[in-house]
Amino acid sequence: MIKIVLLGAGNVATHLYKGFKNASNIEVVQWYNRSKKAIDAYKNEVNITDNIANLVDADVYLIAVSDDAIEALTTSLPFEKRLVVHTSGSASLYDIDMKHYRGVFYPLQTFSKGVDLDFATVPICIETLRKKDFKILETLGQSLGCITYKVNPKQRPALHLAAVFVNNFTNQIYRIAHEITEKHGAEFDILKPLITETARKVQEVSPYMAQTGPAKRNDKKTIKRHIKLLDNPHQEDIYKLMTESIKKTHGR
Repeated sequence: MIKIVLLGAGNVATHLYKGFKNASNIEVVQWYNRSKKAIDAYKNEVNITDNIANLVDADVYLIAVSDDAIEALTTSLPFEKRLVVHTSGSASLYDIDMKHYRGVFYPLQTFSKGVDLDFATVPICIETLRKKDFKILETLGQSLGCITYKVNPKQRPALHLAAVFVNNFTNQIYRIAHEITEKHGAEFDILKPLITETARKVQEVSPYMAQTGPAKRNDKKTIKRHIKLLDNPHQEDIYKLMTESIKKTHGR
């Protein structure tokens, strides 16, 4: 049985708690957050605390807070030489205070409260300084049903950056598309099968091979019509930037 103290109460922490709760060989022995109110709903399921001095013994102290808060939180932990792990994709392993055994347990997925998540679809990227700690975190990930990957200090930030492109930036593109359809009285739902097919296709072929559309074809008349239809300068800038990027990629 791996005993965990969970620190933080955001989207990642909440989903991890729910996942650990259903794992047979993991026990969340305590949940800490600086505001007890954020985790009060779980007080009948797990020992909760807002007092950093009252943390109990555990095998892993799993920190799921904002990147900027990691260093200060790990420095304030009232012990040393225990396995302290953060869940960030971009923060350094060395942001954790050196008095601890340090590691990273990065679930590469988008997390939203109120949206169910199947951990079998979540890759876990693991980075540690000690081999024995890697084994512990690997077991932790496998207990959630995840596929685990050993990554190095260069790979993990690169994966996080790539994730911002495929998730956050893509979602912003969806938002712009939603604005365009709303403005012209069209249904955004009509685009959803296209969104699904685009995501499905990239599972089978490379993004380079999957690319279609007027920019790849260098269809100048269509591109001009689109730009004329956009009366939002910000959206026009994005359209032109993406068009030029696609044209350059495909030698147009």
